[in-house]
Parts: sequence; C-alpha cells; structure tokens
Amino acid sequence: MIERLVRGSRVVGGACLVAAALWQGAAAAPKVAVSDERVRDVHRRAIVVDTHADTLWRVLDKGDDIVSGSGKGQIDLPRLLAGGVDGQFFSIWPQPLYGPTGWVKRSLRLIDALHGVVDRGGGRMFLATSAADIRRADREGKVAALLGIEGGHAIEDDLGVLRMFYRTGVRYMTLTWSINTSWADSSGDKRVSHGLTGFGEQVVKEMNRLGMLVDVSHVSDETFFDVLRVTSAPVIASHSSCRAICDAKRNMTDDMLRALAKNGGVVMINYFSAFIDQDFAKAADRAEDGAKETISKIATETIGDPLARENRMWEMYTQLDGAIPPPSIERVLDHIEHAMQIAGADHVGLGSDFDGITSAPKGLEDVSKLPAITRGLLERGHSDEEVIQVLGGNFLRVFESVEKIAANASAR
Repeated sequence: MIERLVRGSRVVGGACLVAAALWQGAAAAPKVAVSDERVRDVHRRAIVVDTHADTLWRVLDKGDDIVSGSGKGQIDLPRLLAGGVDGQFFSIWPQPLYGPTGWVKRSLRLIDALHGVVDRGGGRMFLATSAADIRRADREGKVAALLGIEGGHAIEDDLGVLRMFYRTGVRYMTLTWSINTSWADSSGDKRVSHGLTGFGEQVVKEMNRLGMLVDVSHVSDETFFDVLRVTSAPVIASHSSCRAICDAKRNMTDDMLRALAKNGGVVMINYFSAFIDQDFAKAADRAEDGAKETISKIATETIGDPLARENRMWEMYTQLDGAIPPPSIERVLDHIEHAMQIAGADHVGLGSDFDGITSAPKGLEDVSKLPAITRGLLERGHSDEEVIQVLGGNFLRVFESVEKIAANASAR
C-alpha cells in the first residue's frame, strides 16, 4: 500500500543495467500475430486472480463509490468485470500511524468496508474464503472478493488476533509492510532481527496450521529465507517483481525466485512503474529530491494530524510520479517472462498493487486493461496453457495446496 510513502533504495547496479538492456532488446523482438478472438478465448477460459489491491482505503477514507464506478482510482466493480477478474484480493493495511494499539481496529474497519461494498454490489460480487469460491465466481460470472492482511504489525504480536483475522475471512498475511515488526525484518527498514525471531517462526507455523497463505512480499532477504526454512506449505509473494531487471529492495532476486519455486510457491508481479522500470525509478528519486521543501512544509503544517500528512504526501507523490512518462506494459511482461525463466512458468502470477501505486504502465492503467497482459504474453509466443496458469491457475494451485496441508494436519 502507498509504496512511495516509505522510500526504498532504487539505486541501479551494473548487473541490473545489463539485465534491463537485455530485456529492452527482448521486448523489441518480433511478435507472434494473435487474433482478438484468441485473446478473448484464452482470457475467458482463464480463472483470473489479482492477489493485491489497496482499494479499501479509498472506500473508507475517501468515500469512493467502487460499486457503480466513479472512474476514480484503478479498481471498481464495473472495471473488475470488464477486466475478466474472477478473484480479487483486497489489502487490509493498517497504517503505522494507528499503532501500536490501534492496528486491529483499523483492520476491522477496512474489513467492514469490504462487507459494505459486497452488500451494495447487487449480487455481482461475494465474499470468498477459499479456492473453491474463486472457481465458483468464475462459473457464475461474478467477482470473488478476498481479504489479505498487509503487514504483520496488524496482529499486534498476538497469535489470538491472527486466528481472529482468519475467522473473519483473511486468507493471507504479508509478514511485514515497509516497516519491521518486532518479530520480522522488512526490506524497507533497518536490519534488527536479521530475519525471523522465535515468535516470528510461531507466526509462520500458526498460519500453516490455519491454512492462511504466508506472503513474503515486503520482507527482507534474510526474513524470506527464514520463512522458507520454517514453513510446511508453499508461500506467495503477493505483489513483487524482479530485482534483476529493476533494482528495488522490494523486488525478488533470482536466488529468491529459484528458492520460491523449490518451495512450490508463486510470485505475483507488481505493476508499479518504479518497481518495473529502472529509468522511471531514477527519475522518481530525482523528483522526490527536488520536492524536499514541499515535504518539509507538509510535515510542518500537519503536526498532530498524521492522517492528513499521509493523504497530502500521497497527493504530492501522485503529482510527482504522474509527471514522469510511465513505462509501457512491455516492462510488466518483461518481469513476468524473467520470473517464468528463472522460477518456471508454474510459479508466476499477477499482483497489481492497484490503488496503492502512484504510477501504472501505459496500457495497464487500471484493472479493465488486464486482457492486454493476455495478448502480450501470447504475442511473445507463450502457449495458451502457460498464459492461463499465469493469469490465476498457478495461484489457485498454491491456495489449494495450503488448504489441503492445513486440513490434513487438523485431521491427525
């Protein structure tokens, strides 16, 4: 959520410059001619799942109507249906400003906001808690709305709260956001725990027992490898891209991609322009450096009102990043293909980060444009089955595996 509010290192290294240059060449390679009919057919046959969107803060804090569709933001119900989305995970992100004792309440209010959206949806959307629910949404032409906690700080260091969130329908938890928890290090914060603490290991094991997906987006590299050592189930990276192409700490290295594949998990590619394109990332950093006076003024004028500060910072970053020419959808396809080459075609999916990003690629501005990913992958020569797996099949396999492992454990 709101990736630009916590600045991470995006300084490019030589290896990443080489990789980016190679992928720019790959993107310019001749494309396979693909008919509109084939694109529609493949997209229709796929069960399309987006594992991360931050839309609920717009509903709760801004009062945006995402049922009838106001054209604001990047996701609403009409555009989900137009994009052929069968399963949409909505992020439950309690901002740090609500802590340390208000994160649970903020999370519950976000969950309540989704219930309100579903209640007003006229039967076109329903709350979902399982892979089977997503498959049902596909059969019925509806949208399965699912819940994912973003940031383990939400449980306030209490396994009972974790279990409560599971009972309310939460089906994954991102172990950290851009800040550390007391039990796990984040990619966006200083190294303190150097991975998972003993309590952090308990959190992962309890999520395995419940059947809650363990999400390793945002975690530090050390935390990532600790999670793979501890978990008894496949894990997900709900909204991460490839560090070999764009050197953001939030992205996954090739070693991480290989380890994720060995675990049986899946990485969902993030669409944020600064996470997929190195030139954009460097321009965004320069723009931020040039806005120091504005940032200082906002901080001064919002003393005692952290929510107002956060909203004004979001507006400022939206303006700054909006003034930078965005990369094209080809960069997202580059990341998908790189992850497919390193981890394998069975370990890649989609995690847009829509409504939590201040710039999206040209051609992928909102969720209604998802068929463009289907077209792009087909034009690059991927088989129908590979594309169907990336669009959602790989995630469903992992979701069902996590459910089965938890069920088998409870039966013993």
